[in-house]
Amino acid sequence: MLSHPATIPLSNRTLNHLAERICGHRQQRNSRWRRLTPGRQALLALTHVRNGDAYTRLAAGFQIGIATAWALQEAIALLSATADDLHTAMQRIRHLAYAILDGTLIPIDRVADQRPYYSGKQERHGVNVQVVADAVGRVVWASAALPGSTRGLTAARTRGIIDALTSADVMTFADKGYQGARGSVRTPFKRRRCRPRLSRRQKAIHQVHAKIRARGERAIATLKTWKILTKLRCCPRRATAIVQAILVLHHVEADRRRKRLIKTT
Repeated sequence: MLSHPATIPLSNRTLNHLAERICGHRQQRNSRWRRLTPGRQALLALTHVRNGDAYTRLAAGFQIGIATAWALQEAIALLSATADDLHTAMQRIRHLAYAILDGTLIPIDRVADQRPYYSGKQERHGVNVQVVADAVGRVVWASAALPGSTRGLTAARTRGIIDALTSADVMTFADKGYQGARGSVRTPFKRRRCRPRLSRRQKAIHQVHAKIRARGERAIATLKTWKILTKLRCCPRRATAIVQAILVLHHVEADRRRKRLIKTT
């Protein structure tokens, strides 16, 4: 088997952030020796979530055994433990001009109990993740994963997103799948049998609404630049930890870019 080094489009700040957490975790547990240093373990985890490399490829590239490659799960768990919950995220969301709510299906390998994870809309197996974005199209928060058969509105209600946005009085734009959410959620007009055609005013509102929602789709596309979300090849129960870990890393990278922009200006 041939191996070669690969590049990761991430900064040293992200690597150091994860390495420091791993080092602190080891000191807390009084770990004496590990096959990988905190920096190498952090690089292993980042390679996995960013490039989507499988364990066999990681083991060959890092010249370690497959059993040692499982150390990346520890790094993912440490990151996901620091992710903001919905209550903490609402402290930032309530200051937005408006929010955009959308859901995405993360494909998975087939599992023993396939029916709950099959999405009839996407015609594939996966897990449902709800994403809240700001007016610019940046990811603000992502929910825990639910089986792919869960509808978007049901998933948002299950995770308490609708109630939280309504309580904070944050105007939120969502697609037709969230019709009936009420509260502060705004959805496109729905055609009725007695009036199949929309008025000019309603069509104009639809166009503006679609432009706003497109920014939410941009946020989801940014989230899926982490190649591991292209298709999860692990137990669906690990999807939440992976998504939350990516959310933390995404915010670390966003903070770095914002600080660099402030320095240049």
